[in-house]
Amino acid sequence: MVQIPKPPAPPPPGPRSAPTSADVARLAGVSRATVSYVLNNTGAVRISEPTRRRVQEAARELGYVPHAAARSLRAGHSRMVLMPAPAIPAGPLYSQFINELQWALGRLDYTVVQYGTVGLHGDEAARAWAELRPVAVLVPGSGLGPDGVAVLKRSGARAVVILGPEPVDGAHALLMDHESVGHCAGAHLYARGRRRIGVVVPGEPGLEPYSRPRLDGVRRALHGTDGTVTALPLAFEERAAALLAARWRGLGLDAVFAYNDEYAMLLMRALQDEGVRIPEETAVIGADDLMLGRLLRPRLSTVHLELPSGRDLAELVDRAVRDPGAVPETHKALGATVVHRESS
Repeated sequence: MVQIPKPPAPPPPGPRSAPTSADVARLAGVSRATVSYVLNNTGAVRISEPTRRRVQEAARELGYVPHAAARSLRAGHSRMVLMPAPAIPAGPLYSQFINELQWALGRLDYTVVQYGTVGLHGDEAARAWAELRPVAVLVPGSGLGPDGVAVLKRSGARAVVILGPEPVDGAHALLMDHESVGHCAGAHLYARGRRRIGVVVPGEPGLEPYSRPRLDGVRRALHGTDGTVTALPLAFEERAAALLAARWRGLGLDAVFAYNDEYAMLLMRALQDEGVRIPEETAVIGADDLMLGRLLRPRLSTVHLELPSGRDLAELVDRAVRDPGAVPETHKALGATVVHRESS
């Protein structure tokens, strides 16, 4: 039998070319300028609502999105706001603040990009951020110095905003006054008749800029009184909490400020497992006012933190981008008040 060779398979189709604004303009029956005005949310030009809808529907049908790099070339700068990911896991309170901030920046036509910084610190991290050419950088925590700020500005960043405990030359700053958090907790415990107060100092790396001021705040609240303060290093692990609880009565403490609500829940459960009565033997207070703290029994006393509004911070970024030569602004951005519940 004679075998007839199969014809070669046709070559796979080449990649489809990306749709352009000209394609959108032809489908919508408008000019390319109108497409640009609509899709870039330009407020300086009035576009009728039917035309706006026609352009948006054409863009959706073709799968067209504006080219960020081309828009940056036209504007002379990008609209990217870089937010380095924090070196420590973000808690619910911080995550809520970041979500509000991203929403507010989006309303102002900025694109928020979170950047992982594992293994990079300070000015070395700034050089990595600068490679992306952001128009603004929001830096959580501490570690960035004046040289890093200068690197970012030379790369085109019009605004550098520090969200940390102290300002940095050349950058705007939202100062987080964590000492006031500890002071509120210490003053509350002392007013409740507690005199031998422990303060949890987390063992996780990266938390020292927050834990040290909180410990100092408790010490300041008890300065000149008959109260004493004992630092309690603690890793965020059940075993570590159980070991601390096992020697609790030997420490002679009658209260503890547990750094935040999560550490407070961890330690309070371990103390209860050891038979330590709360608040009769030991009063407990956390910070952040998380909903889970209200579900504990006894309900957890806490320090409620007033974070800055995401909208206010977005407006600060926008002002700095529009006027990069302005004198850097510094604002205090953390209010603290005690929420007294059964645990203290």
